[in-house]
Amino acid sequence: MSSLLNSELLSHIGRSAPPRKELVTRRDIRKYSVATGQTRASFLAGDEAPPMFHIALFWDVVEMDQLSPDGVSVDTLLPEFPLKRAMAGGWKIEYFKKIHPGDVLTARRTLTDIYEKKGSKGPLIFYELIVKIENEAGEPVLTEKITRILR
Repeated sequence: MSSLLNSELLSHIGRSAPPRKELVTRRDIRKYSVATGQTRASFLAGDEAPPMFHIALFWDVVEMDQLSPDGVSVDTLLPEFPLKRAMAGGWKIEYFKKIHPGDVLTARRTLTDIYEKKGSKGPLIFYELIVKIENEAGEPVLTEKITRILR
């Protein structure tokens, strides 16, 4: 199997996006809780964020014509891959602290790996991102490892 990955693509491993800082609001927690069908009173009141609340908190807000075909904004941390169809490959989140209204969180994203595998219908490219989120005191709030598959 000839590799789709070259040294230029692989040189992106270890690169990080600029840190993103966001304020957590009670209203945002409440909206997310209602939208995701939460039932715990502390979530619905906005006193505490439910799991996975942080994901949309750091998304870019862009015009519709700036979205990729799968409905997400273009990730400038990633190189231009030769395969375009993206699929979820895994998501592991380790929580250290609860998220509350008034928290100012900083997310740091790093591209940690790019590799290729042979699938039953052709080559696949995998890439992995690590996202570390901390509070204003520099304490870890959570770490997530995201794996995406391109075919």
